[in-house]
Amino acid sequence: MTMAIQLARVDSRLLHGQVATVWTKAIRPNRILVVSDTVAHDKLRKTLIMQAAPAEVKANVITVAKMVQIYRDVRFDQFKPLILTETLGEMAQLVAQGIDLSEIGVDVGNLAYTVHKTMLTPSVAADEADVTAAQQLAQAGVAVYAQTVPTDRQQDFLTLAQKKGLMPA
Repeated sequence: MTMAIQLARVDSRLLHGQVATVWTKAIRPNRILVVSDTVAHDKLRKTLIMQAAPAEVKANVITVAKMVQIYRDVRFDQFKPLILTETLGEMAQLVAQGIDLSEIGVDVGNLAYTVHKTMLTPSVAADEADVTAAQQLAQAGVAVYAQTVPTDRQQDFLTLAQKKGLMPA
C-alpha cells in the first residue's frame, strides 16, 4: 500500500482560502502537504501557510526530498493528502523521484503572471519552463490540466499552451 494522494495541485499562492475551503471540502484530505524547498526554509512563509489551513486538516510544509521520503515510508500510508507545490517544476521533480500521480494527474490551479509569461486561462500564466515541466509529467504518464475550482471543467494544460503559441502545433 502507498499514500492515497487525493489531489496534486500547482498553485503559486500555495495554501489560501480557495484551497483551504473549496478544495478540502470537495476532496476531503486528512493532510495538506505543501512541498517547497524555498518555503520549507522560510520561517515566516511557513508559519503563514500553516495558519491558513482549515481547522479539521493538519498542514505541513516540507521539502521535495522529505515528500519523497515519506511517500516511500509505510508509516505514512494512512495519509490521504492534498499536495501543493508552487511550480510545475517541483511537481515534475516529485514524479521523477517516484511519486505516482498517474491516476490523479496534476491540477494547475493558479500560476501568477510575470514578465515573459503567457496567460493560458484567467488564473494560469505559463512560460517555457512550465511547458517543459508539463511535458516531462506527460511523458511520465501524468495528465496535466488547468482547473481553478472543482466545479470548473478540466482543460488540458499542453493544449492550452499550444493554442497560445508556447509550443509547436
